[in-house]
Amino acid sequence: MARFKYTDNSQGQFIQVNLQEQLLLGSFEWTIDYLINTMDLSLFEHNYHNDERGAAAYSPRVLLKAILYCYSRGILSSRQIEKTCKENIVVKALSEDSEPDHDTIATFISSNSEAVKDLYTQVLLKCCELNLITGEMFAIDGCKLPSNASKEWSGKISDLKKKKTDLEKLMLRIIHQHKALDRNEEAKKIQEPFRKTIGEDKERQERHVKRIKAKLQKIEQFLATHEPKLGPSGQEVQSNITDNESARIKGSHGYIQGYNGIAIADSGNQVIIAAEAIGSGAEVGCLAGMLDSLETNMQKVTGKKRPLKKFLVLGDTGYFSEDNLQEAKKRNIEVLIPDPQFRKRDPSFDDRHKYKDTNVKKYFDIDDFRYNKKEDCYICPAGKVLPYKCDIEFKSRGTSGKQYRLKKSVCSVCKLKGQCINRKEGKGEFRSLFIMYKKYKENLSEKMREKIDNPAYRELYSRRMQIIEPVFANMTYCKGMDRFTLRTKRKVNIQWQLYCIVHNMWKCIKPLSQQYGT
Repeated sequence: MARFKYTDNSQGQFIQVNLQEQLLLGSFEWTIDYLINTMDLSLFEHNYHNDERGAAAYSPRVLLKAILYCYSRGILSSRQIEKTCKENIVVKALSEDSEPDHDTIATFISSNSEAVKDLYTQVLLKCCELNLITGEMFAIDGCKLPSNASKEWSGKISDLKKKKTDLEKLMLRIIHQHKALDRNEEAKKIQEPFRKTIGEDKERQERHVKRIKAKLQKIEQFLATHEPKLGPSGQEVQSNITDNESARIKGSHGYIQGYNGIAIADSGNQVIIAAEAIGSGAEVGCLAGMLDSLETNMQKVTGKKRPLKKFLVLGDTGYFSEDNLQEAKKRNIEVLIPDPQFRKRDPSFDDRHKYKDTNVKKYFDIDDFRYNKKEDCYICPAGKVLPYKCDIEFKSRGTSGKQYRLKKSVCSVCKLKGQCINRKEGKGEFRSLFIMYKKYKENLSEKMREKIDNPAYRELYSRRMQIIEPVFANMTYCKGMDRFTLRTKRKVNIQWQLYCIVHNMWKCIKPLSQQYGT
């Protein structure tokens, strides 16, 4: 008969552990420990006022090491970080055997906006010192991530008022239903054998009504203190009761309630030079601010007054607008942002006529409508008149113009309606044209169309995905930093910058290891 070694897991053991030996040279935890120890963290200390009174606080150096390492392992919530500090030997080594509670961790993250920005800059300076930043070409894009906000509490103001009315009706119906059951003796006999499981009717009714009242109070407080939320087009978009600065964003797997993390990465080693989270799925309005951050950070890194001279910034079609192109020219920054139709002009698809007749114009565009200057109206290809309706201004886009409308009922019997604008059924109550005012003397949009049609620039633009997309894949898929756990734009922006710091620190592993002899 086989014999096996004796085992017993009921006995306690005293194991000798040297925490410093857990941080092996060439590992990410060693890199975090080394970098944080060399950083100036004086800005983090401004929130502490216990010089003379109060208990001793956890050092920002200790908290940062634990938080950054946990983020790199997809441990994002403060409660999970607290648990990891008690159980994970590597985190215990980084935190120097400290065990901060979740409230300390959450408060530290959310109250250090300026200090995190300063830390971000210091990490960039270290990346530059390690020759990780070339500064020749940059790519900008956004990563849409869900946040700590529920889609259930989203909707326009009219939708939220309807939800409030529905909850009031539901509460009344529940009360009437329970009163009817109380008077029904037969129902009491049926429920009696299950009383231990389902509990008393009165208690269940009170709990149910209490939950509905709490929801009603939440909606009422929001409606009393908030106005309709306007989107980039100037029209109302969905608000959110949980976090009204977040947005309902269309992602790759459907709609999410969250934020859009914008990043600008360097072409050399994909180091993130500038980062900011915005509460909008549309990225067209954030380019100016991101160029500001890019220029400021590159000035600190290189020491040059004009660090972006002769360098190129690549952006996808979501950033294409006349305002963005004019803004880049004003800053003397060369950008390559193609128009949404540039792929249709790609010579690589010259043989597409084999599969589809592209010579036939399928739908009407604005050139097919004739303008009558005397009457200030447009005439459609079918001869119908679209009169002037109103002026429209899109503040976030910086554009304005005239709108010409025609009711859909007029077009219901038109034989050309299948080729007309707004041809989808149920899309609006009118057919409309928007004629934009010209704000600038020089049309940079046309020049950009000519530029992107140049084979040399198309080749440069093909580098965009190679630069920026692996950055987001590393952060979300490899590191698990795939959601935001905080609320409001200010706090989410702190967390997004911490995610980017983790990514940039990861780039420092190899050069630091080589520098110290591995």
